[in-house]
Amino acid sequence: MSTRFEGKTAVVTGAGSGIGRYSALALAQEGASVMVSDIDTQGGQETVRMIQESNGEAHFSPCDVSQSDQVENLIQATVDRYGRLDCAINNAGVSMRPSSTVELDEAEWDRVIGINLKSVYLCMKYELPHMQARGGGAIVNVSSLAGFRGKAGTLAYTASKHGVIGMTKTAALEYASEGIRINAISPGLTESGMTTGLDQRPELADDLIALIPMGRMGLSQNIADGVVWLCGDTASFVTGHVLVIDGGQTIA
Repeated sequence: MSTRFEGKTAVVTGAGSGIGRYSALALAQEGASVMVSDIDTQGGQETVRMIQESNGEAHFSPCDVSQSDQVENLIQATVDRYGRLDCAINNAGVSMRPSSTVELDEAEWDRVIGINLKSVYLCMKYELPHMQARGGGAIVNVSSLAGFRGKAGTLAYTASKHGVIGMTKTAALEYASEGIRINAISPGLTESGMTTGLDQRPELADDLIALIPMGRMGLSQNIADGVVWLCGDTASFVTGHVLVIDGGQTIA
């Protein structure tokens, strides 16, 4: 186990599977104490078990990231347990049912925006004061390829992921002078909880992979490697940046 993050604490939302799980595992392997959070209790607890089996330190705290009081409680629980907050990975998110703009149900819009966009605002709102008190920290918000491109039938999802990038850049400007770095990652098609259904649709998977110049889906570990870099000292002069990890799809 590395000691790059020894003595530091991270909170990871949506850590019950996929990118969130692998980010939590990667930070723990680097020595961080990790507060694992997800609305999926079973998945979150499994992530904690995996970390502990590798001699890492982790604890699970459930949270619906679209609810202000639950987010505030999550961040306070992290500080209460570990005494500090150094890194925050605001990863929780959902996809949406394909729908044209006219046919998009308002309740579905509210659900997607609440979990994908409002949650990032809420997380930063409660994470930042603890980082200010310590004189620094690193936040990584998870956007998507949809943060750069439009796609028919995904209005709410695309709006939410564009919004994550805009919030990241704005907050980065606000807190750069206080030693707090705020960046985003933009994963392309990645083997994670959102893509498990492709196992039963190999033709669709093949069509999607054909759009990726590197010829394969990304792995959650690939995204986690980017998260660790953005949180670490080797990225100490990087803020307001969107790290695209997509096998070249945005440049194709």
